[in-house]
Formats: sequence, C-alpha cells, structure tokens
Amino acid sequence: MSNFGSRLAGATLAVVLVAAGGCSAGKGVDVDGGGATGGAGGVLTAAIGGEPDQLDPHKTSAYYSFQVLENVYDTLVEPDENLEMKPALATEWKTSDDQLTWTFTLREGVKFSDGSPLTSQDVKYSFDRIVGEKLNNAYRFASVKSVAAPDPKTVVVTLSAPTPNLLANLGGFKGVAIVQKANIESGAVKTKPVGSGPFAVSAYTSGDSVKLVRNDNYWGDKPKLDGVTFTFVKDPTVALQNLRGGEVQWTDNLPPQQVPSLKDGGDLEVQTTPSSDYWYLTLNQARKPYSDVNVRRAVAFALDPAAITKAAKFGLATTNQTAIPKGSAWYYEYAPYRHDPAQAKQLLGQAGVTGLTMELMVTSEYPETVSAAQVIAAQLKEVGITVRIRTLDFAQWLDEQGKGNFDAFMLGWLGNIDPDEFYYAQHHSGGTFNFQKYRNPAVDKLLDQARTETDQAARKQAYDQVAKQVVDDASYIYLYNPDVVQGWSKKVTGYQARTDRAIRFRDVALAK
Repeated sequence: MSNFGSRLAGATLAVVLVAAGGCSAGKGVDVDGGGATGGAGGVLTAAIGGEPDQLDPHKTSAYYSFQVLENVYDTLVEPDENLEMKPALATEWKTSDDQLTWTFTLREGVKFSDGSPLTSQDVKYSFDRIVGEKLNNAYRFASVKSVAAPDPKTVVVTLSAPTPNLLANLGGFKGVAIVQKANIESGAVKTKPVGSGPFAVSAYTSGDSVKLVRNDNYWGDKPKLDGVTFTFVKDPTVALQNLRGGEVQWTDNLPPQQVPSLKDGGDLEVQTTPSSDYWYLTLNQARKPYSDVNVRRAVAFALDPAAITKAAKFGLATTNQTAIPKGSAWYYEYAPYRHDPAQAKQLLGQAGVTGLTMELMVTSEYPETVSAAQVIAAQLKEVGITVRIRTLDFAQWLDEQGKGNFDAFMLGWLGNIDPDEFYYAQHHSGGTFNFQKYRNPAVDKLLDQARTETDQAARKQAYDQVAKQVVDDASYIYLYNPDVVQGWSKKVTGYQARTDRAIRFRDVALAK
C-alpha cells in the first residue's frame, strides 16, 4: 500500500494562538505549462515508484497519490519538519475550557488554483463529505459532533469528547485536505483536482506522468519552480539511471543495495533518515485456517524478520515486532516471537493444520514486497506451508485488498506519528483499513478510550496494552521500520527528506 497515515508529534490540548502569516494572490495558473511569471523557473522531474490510483484526496489511500497531492492541496494545519502541528489554512485556533469546542480562524484571501475564494464553507463541505460519505478518513472524525462555518473566516468544530490528537486528524496529511465542491461534484477531481496548494495539476497521462504547474494564486511564498512532473518508474535501477542521466532530478526509488555507495559517491545528494513507517505481514481472519490464532502465531514463529529485512532493505531498516519505532516516545518494547520452526510446527499441529497452501499478495510497485516474499516463502516451507506468490500492480492490489480477496499480504503504513494512526483504523473491529477482519473487544475498548484520554501517561499505558495484544493475536506480524531514502540532483536546492515522507517541493529551486 502504501496506506498513508497522518502525523502529529504529541498531543496539544492547551489554547494555541499563532500570529497570522501573509498571503498572496497572483495571476492564476498557467495550465498549459508554459511557465507562470515570476520565480526562478524550471520544471523539476521526480521519479516515483508507481502511479496514483486517483487524485481525490478523500478517497485514495495510496502513497503515490499523496506524493503528488502534498503539493496540490492544503489542510487547516500541517506538520513542520519536527512533526509539530503549525498553521496552514488556519492561522490560529483555540479550545474551550472543557476541550469540546475548537475554533479555527482562517487565513485572509486564500484562493483555489482556479481563482475562486476558499472560505469556511469549503472546510465544512470537505469535512462533512468525509463523514457523510463514510470515506477513508471518516474514523478521524469519530468524536466530531458538528462542523460549523459561522462566518467566512471561522470554523467551529464541536466534539463529543476531548480529542488529544484532533490537530493530526484535521491536518496531519492531505487525506483531510480542503477540496472545492464544484471540482468534486463534476468528477474532475479524479484526474484534475483543484486545490489551494503551491502547485496545480495541468495534465495527467495514465501510465506516464502527472504534470504540475506553479499556482500563482497560492497564499504563501510563490514557488520558485515553474512546475513539477511526476513520472512513474517502477524499476529502481532505471530510476537511478534517469537521475544520473539528468532525465529526472529527484527520486525515492533507489536500489537499496546501492545506497551506501551512492551516499559516498558525491555526484548525487542522497539522504537517509529514520521513518515513522512500519511494514508487516497480515493473514485474512475471515478465511480458515487463518481465523485460528495458533495458525497466525505459527506463521510468526516460522519467520525470521532479520533475514526478511536484509533481503528487502539491505540494512536500511530496523527489525521491530511492534508497529511504533524505537525513536518514538510511544514505543513499547515487546518481542515474543523468534525464528523457531519447531514451535511453529507445534502450533500448526494444535490447530490441526497440515499441508497448507497460502497465497501471498504483493505488488511490483513496491519491489521490497516481492523480494521479501521470496524469503517468506522459503521460511514457511520449512514448517510445511506452501506459499504461492501473487504479484499485482498496485491499483489491482488495492482492489483485491478492499474486496478481502487474499490469504495474506505484505505492505506498509507510512507517515504515522500519533499512536492512534498506528492502530485504530487497522485493528479496531470497525476500522476502515481492518481488511484482515481482526476482532478483539478488549482492543476496541482500549482504542476507544485512548482516543479521548487527555492524561499522557494513561494514554501511553493504553496503547502499550494495545500493542501487546495485537502482537499476541498476530493481527499484523510486524517486520521492520524502514529508513526514508531519497536522492536528488546537485542542481536541486531547498529540499530535505522528512521522517513522515511528505514530499514538498514548494521551497525547491532548480539551478540551470
């Protein structure tokens, strides 16, 4: 997947007042790509590993989509480089004493890329759409009773209970972006979205590229680039060749085995940084025998995550049996599994399972899943499980996941920070992305309580219990936390790799 999670460093419940930033209005977008006036100029070409499934931010869960949409849309607030929530469309916000009413003040003069004004009614429409249509991120609004727009600059969010991660829910990533009603109702959003971000989509050629041009109506500092072209390059070796050859100037699809030498080579800028991502294997509990916890635990004992991680990431990751990485304040140290084929066989025997054939669904657009699948297949063969690897393009993979048409799959969740983002949608019985059909009432209760717990220590304790139970039940079999690895031309300035993988080109310049 990459199902793309939201981001928040901690939870802020105090009243927050931030000085309003500036805004700017320009001449409108040059949709022909001829280069809008002003700025340093140039079009940056970025090679990403696959194609967006669509460009509707409220409906996609694919990271390839959000790589593009990060540059097209805005949210009320957004995480900075330290993953602290800062103003974006909202310049300030405050909470009531009972923490049930949040009042946001919008920035003056914000326009969509087509020149139409963005007001509080657009915020209300966007949030109401997510909830009313029960879209991917509706779970983020579980505690929201209402969204009101009393005047064009004010948004009032009323809650049913205190929500310590509300800022992340309303602005952690572009899945909760503010959209334009006309663009949604016309259906054009799927291929030509209208946002208020630094760039606007000028062309989408399926199988080839998405072209962005500078949005001269952008409220912030005008981007230096004339535009950004995202090309779809599945093969990391080809992406590297294109980067070295000057056909592209940025990629996050580098061959992992070559990263150490690339960092030392000097001809490219290559950065690695720990991420808040996790990668995992999950088994379909709606199908027998995977509904039996002993079978799932048997698979966990059969695997050697260190060998899987080495094959998939060549050292650019850290093995971890829980979701949250060690660098986080929310990390819970728990590792009950070890590579133990004898224990795996014993558990399979207790479940009465022999001669099992398991289909493992992976995607060619995330090559690490294909590499890892070979190792997983070899390890499971040792305990009598025959693995048939089913490799799909990512759009088909997402479709099959949504239909529950799988025995098992491997993928990752990217860009999570707040613990709710690591667990709720994936492991709550009503979770939007609980495709493995995990059910545990105790976990449901803990997840519901933790969402409204304002005491940080108590909240940490609840998520520790969730982490342990999810691992014991093998809802996900966690494998590793990968590093962020990105490379770009020496001609590119103003870009930094982020731990949340948000790809932002608004401050980037491209030397001639």
